[in-house]
Amino acid sequence: MKTIYDVQQFLKRFGTIIYVGDRVADLELMEDELKELHQSQLIETREFQTALLLLRHTIRLEREKRE
Repeated sequence: MKTIYDVQQFLKRFGTIIYVGDRVADLELMEDELKELHQSQLIETREFQTALLLLRHTIRLEREKRE
C-alpha cells in the first residue's frame, strides 16, 4: 500500500466503504476500521501497520493544511 486509494481498495475487500465528506473524518474512520479488522485477526499485522502509518501521516498533513 502506497496511497490512501490503496487503503480504500483494501478496506473495500472487506465490504467497507467510507465517505462522510470530511477528509480527516474519513481517514479517522478508516483507521478505526483497520483497528477492528486487525483485532478480529482478519488482516495481517504488516498490512495493518503499513495502512495505519499511511493514514496517520495523511491525517497529519490534512490537519496542517487546515491551519
